[in-house]
Order: sequence, then structure tokens, then C-alpha cells
Amino acid sequence: MAEHPHAQLVRKGYEAFGSGDMDALRGLMASDCTHHVPGSHPLSGDYKGQDAIMEMYGRLFEETGGTMNAELLHLMVDGRGHCVALHRFSAERNGKRIDEKGCIIFRIVGDKATDLDECVEDIDRANDFWT
Repeated sequence: MAEHPHAQLVRKGYEAFGSGDMDALRGLMASDCTHHVPGSHPLSGDYKGQDAIMEMYGRLFEETGGTMNAELLHLMVDGRGHCVALHRFSAERNGKRIDEKGCIIFRIVGDKATDLDECVEDIDRANDFWT
């Protein structure tokens, strides 16, 4: 059975993110897409629009010296515009290491992601890592 189009879109996004292909990522997002990053650290908050999101992604790579990895583990869809992506996130930064599961809940309209709600396994650990 073929993979659902929303799962295909998100899979392509993870592949583009992993290879640093920001142009491909832009093509998968609506121009006014929003990425919500949980926590109370310097990178948490709401990033509205492709430029703001791409800048935040660039900062993730810079802050971790390129060690950051988001390994896609599983995708789930509801057929109504939502796709949940479970991933394993690992990175090193300022002598700290993080390795935990997380997810992003994607809202998809047509063939573009419009909203990304990120969830982390341990919000205190994430806050500590990024501060």
C-alpha cells in the first residue's frame, strides 16, 4: 500500500532537513507557516513565516556545531490534514549532549505544511541543553 501523501510530505521534509536543503524545505511549507518550539530557552517560541523558520533551523545547526540530528522513526496520519512525526533528536552543545525522542505535529493544507507543533520528551532537559 502506498504511503499517504501527508506522510510523504513530512518524510521529504525530514530528508531535506537532514541534508541541509533549505530550498527543498521552503517548497514543502506555506509562506506563512509557523513552527512552535516548546520550552523557556533562547530558541523556544513561535517562528512565523518561512524566513523566520529557516533562520531558526540555521541557528540550530550553528549552536550545535553541525552535530544535530533528527532521525525520523515513525509517521502517523489522520487523513484530515494532520501528520505526527516521531523522531530521535541528538546533538552536542557547549559540552552538553542530548539524545531523546520527540515529535512534531504537522498541519497540512493542500500540499504544504502550515503549522508545526514540536513536542519534546523532557522539557526540563531540553531547556537545560539550550541554555
